[in-house]
Amino acid sequence: MARESGLRAADNPVETTKLITRLSAAFLAALSAQAQDTFQNLDFEQANPINAGNPYYPYFVTVASALPYWTVTEEGVQQTEIAYNNISLGAPWVDLIGPGAPFGLAPIDGNYSVMLQGTFAGSAEISQTGTISSGTESLFFEAQPGEGTLDVLIGAQIVPITAVGNGANYTLYGANISAWAGDSESLTFSAAQDDSGLNNWELDDISFSQVPEPSTVALTAIGGLLFGARKRLARR
Repeated sequence: MARESGLRAADNPVETTKLITRLSAAFLAALSAQAQDTFQNLDFEQANPINAGNPYYPYFVTVASALPYWTVTEEGVQQTEIAYNNISLGAPWVDLIGPGAPFGLAPIDGNYSVMLQGTFAGSAEISQTGTISSGTESLFFEAQPGEGTLDVLIGAQIVPITAVGNGANYTLYGANISAWAGDSESLTFSAAQDDSGLNNWELDDISFSQVPEPSTVALTAIGGLLFGARKRLARR
């Protein structure tokens, strides 16, 4: 009777199946974690514009405080400062949009978004270099589109973007970047030069869609668990 009242999970077919399911999920979760890209601050929420290192706050803030991990280029020149909650009157600007923004501006999601303002004087862009993990299929981002062109580049190559959905205050765009899976490349968003006026693109929530490739060791381990379970259940 003591054995019956202390029945172990391994002696119960239902509990055995549940255990294998949990272990399999744990293995796959570990594989997915190993496949993460090395790009950072893709939602721009690491911004810290209100600090002593910004002598021109609230109009301009340092790139280091506003856009950690990103490089900013305006008219082909790398910048150390960008605008904060402001609108360009003619010069190409990268602008951090945060709480309390005027002119009807607001972050797309969370506390911060980034606006790229291309003008007749040139383009405005942000870029970051990282590893695109093996198994990556697509790049996605949310945007409030401007009047002109937004170029998305992997390395030096422009990749076509397509509107794939809509939110309450944004359009969701996607791009096929599977050709660069496993590579270390720069990722660039550029509001192109626009002779007709301002080309404002507000961006947020950049993400990668991945299909992790299970390792041989992990698949073997999962297979062993399933095989062992079948033998245990067959003996009952």
